[in-house]
Amino acid sequence: MPMSFSYTAKDAAGNVRKGVLTAADEQEFLARIREKGMYVTDYKERQSNTKTIKKFRTKDLAFATRQMAAMLTSGLTLVKALDILCKEQESEAARNVWRDVYENVQKGESFSDALEVHGSVFPTLMTSMVGAGESSGQMDVIMQRLSDYYANQNKLANTIKSAMVYPIILVILTVAVVIGVFVFIMPTFEDLYDDPNDMPTLSKVMMNIGKFLVAHWLILILLVAALIFSCIYLLKLPNVRMKWDRFIIKGPGFGKLVVKIYTARFAQTMASLYSSGLPMVECLKRSADTLNNSYISMKFRDIIDEVKSGETLSSSIQRADIFDSMFCSIIFVGEESGALDDILAKTAEYYDEEADSAVKRLCSLLEPVMLIVLGVVIGLVCAAFFPALYDSIGNLGDQ
Repeated sequence: MPMSFSYTAKDAAGNVRKGVLTAADEQEFLARIREKGMYVTDYKERQSNTKTIKKFRTKDLAFATRQMAAMLTSGLTLVKALDILCKEQESEAARNVWRDVYENVQKGESFSDALEVHGSVFPTLMTSMVGAGESSGQMDVIMQRLSDYYANQNKLANTIKSAMVYPIILVILTVAVVIGVFVFIMPTFEDLYDDPNDMPTLSKVMMNIGKFLVAHWLILILLVAALIFSCIYLLKLPNVRMKWDRFIIKGPGFGKLVVKIYTARFAQTMASLYSSGLPMVECLKRSADTLNNSYISMKFRDIIDEVKSGETLSSSIQRADIFDSMFCSIIFVGEESGALDDILAKTAEYYDEEADSAVKRLCSLLEPVMLIVLGVVIGLVCAAFFPALYDSIGNLGDQ
């Protein structure tokens, strides 16, 4: 679990600096202080009083940053804006977090340090951009950019949820129909025959499947649960996760649609970070991390190394072959014109619409699959039921 340290340090010029830094342990904390070019004179672990919330949702961050942007733009001080924001929180857990941030800023800590104390609650992207806003003195502008960013992310998440409603209903319906047919309908076929061995082969097979499901339902549930947990465990293994993440963006049919979604998210994050004045390398790292794809993260390590060595961003991303080719061309235009931040912002707007379309098309691919499965199940039931029914009627007629 991350630890927060309050510290007093001196920089290369001998100036005294105070702040708060979150790190995995004491060694990492000291290493990060040295990276900042400072020498620690005093530090101690800082305990947070807010342990009731794990992480803010994107919707909550969009609301908070929008409110902060409006208040700062209207001329309110940061401390007063945080005080008002704290009082507007609906849940007690969120109110505790913002109250702690407000109190720390009121004591003289920087806003970014106050956020970093709650490293697991606030995303690193938000902390980085707030730090850039403090350095540039444009906190109201940064908050507006964060508001736009999280609003777009929330919109994309809602689009995915809305588009998945129908496929999920189809999946549930398919499973329910399959279980109902094999458990309740197929076992009744046996009563239509004096000798069950006289049943047609298909009817006999499906009836035996139904009997098996009824007799061993608990074992089947345990097997399904074991399969699910096994998949979750395997996806935590680095090599397996790498291959799975690569398959997601390289898979036939759906791969190109997933790439468009990733391109939209990367363009939004990159535009927000780069326009805030953060260094290119940090922008690339933060933007890649938001995609939560180990294969892309691995590719970006090479991209960052190439950019550090003087390679252009457009050529590095083009060679990585992880984003839409048009996106690479747009970055090239931005680099050549010297207006990369404006180009990225406009590109993010374009890919927002592309991502919405890609999500809907991805979900539409599931619908025919579910309908085909339903059709096959119903067809098998008809093929097994009607011959058995005709045979039973024929036997009644003979009598």
